[in-house]
Amino acid sequence: MQGTLSSDVAISVDTLTPQRQRRRAIIATVLGNGLEWFDFTVYSFFAVIIAKLFFPTGSELTSLLLAVATFGVGFFMRPVGGMVIGVYADKVGRKAALSLTILLMAAGTALIGLAPTYDQIGLWAPALIVVARLLQGFSAGGEMGSATAFLTEYAPPEKRTFYSSWIQSSIGFAVLLGAAVGTFVTANLSADALHSWGWRLPFLIGILIGPVGYFIRSKMDETPAFSAVAVEEKPDSPLAEVFRTYPRETFASFSMVVLWTVCTYVLLFYMPTYSVRTLHLPQSTGFLAGMFGGLMIMCLSPVVGALADRFGRRRFLSGAAALILVLAWPMFAYINRAPGLASLMVFQGVFGVLIATYTGPILAAFAELFPTKVLSTGLSVAYNFAVTIFGGFAPFFITWLIASTGSNMAPAIYVMIAAAISLTGTRFVRDPQRPLR
Repeated sequence: MQGTLSSDVAISVDTLTPQRQRRRAIIATVLGNGLEWFDFTVYSFFAVIIAKLFFPTGSELTSLLLAVATFGVGFFMRPVGGMVIGVYADKVGRKAALSLTILLMAAGTALIGLAPTYDQIGLWAPALIVVARLLQGFSAGGEMGSATAFLTEYAPPEKRTFYSSWIQSSIGFAVLLGAAVGTFVTANLSADALHSWGWRLPFLIGILIGPVGYFIRSKMDETPAFSAVAVEEKPDSPLAEVFRTYPRETFASFSMVVLWTVCTYVLLFYMPTYSVRTLHLPQSTGFLAGMFGGLMIMCLSPVVGALADRFGRRRFLSGAAALILVLAWPMFAYINRAPGLASLMVFQGVFGVLIATYTGPILAAFAELFPTKVLSTGLSVAYNFAVTIFGGFAPFFITWLIASTGSNMAPAIYVMIAAAISLTGTRFVRDPQRPLR
């Protein structure tokens, strides 16, 4: 059935799933997704140090470009991981897919945390980092679609946005945790200690995600909505079904993800690097501001989700995209005129609110576009292609543009373009009480 989850499935979810089971589903998904995102993104927080240790070229700029390009390399594998694991989730189950992704992410993180440096093993060092990022990218590619399908299928129909907004809240948790660890190690270790072993601490912490996350997710029950889909209703190829039957829905999801991924990778994860390289501030200042932005998103996303269930998703999505489009230039101009902790906190506070407002309702809006039988595959394809194209190499392009043009406003232009694309995409959103077609 095309469009929203069928009413009989929604009723079965509401009838068969007690409140305790739903609460456990939220906790398991949020913890696992947050820990996965911590592993995947902590690399960007330490890009400046990794550049010196693994990509020495004699040029600080070239080393940094190689390091952030390697951050983007992980995104080449995201569409592959999204398609493979998305299909696996639609054919075998959400629980199996989520358990697999967290083990793969932990393996990639361990490889980075334990890798010898360039001075120790030469060219094998950057090669190991690239392999680790590819492994992480494959895992992350399958995480979002599977996690979204899991939570929206557990949610009662009138609270679907609230439930799915916890996924974005977990990303805020990952930003907060990564920035907190970064703040701790940069504030308490000498420069020599930080470069010799301190930078490895976040990655070594991330290794624990494997057994802990797997244990949490292995205790979850499969969603009633997925269990209710008869074997004969499941397509032989969910991927072919998505491209053949749901091209409009896939394009709508893709266009709206553009702003989401740019906000995440430019306004959140890239800002510690921007603070050091462009604003010439201490690394701890960028981390502190990043903690505040992550805290805002973590706390506000479920609030916006609850409000969107009541007042509709489209007005939040369109309103936030429009405000980001209008405010990107003046906010970047502000932190460049008055660089410091105070201005960065204002910057992260403003965009933390807007990112939560935009992303809180977005996954529920996507989930309304695809039926259960291809939900994970459809979301994974649309999400990961947009993230790969617009998010993965955003730090590389912005670093290069700033160096080439001499303008510190390059990130603002990038964000404004993304906001314009996604603002157009929000016209496809239809709130549940209205017909989707």
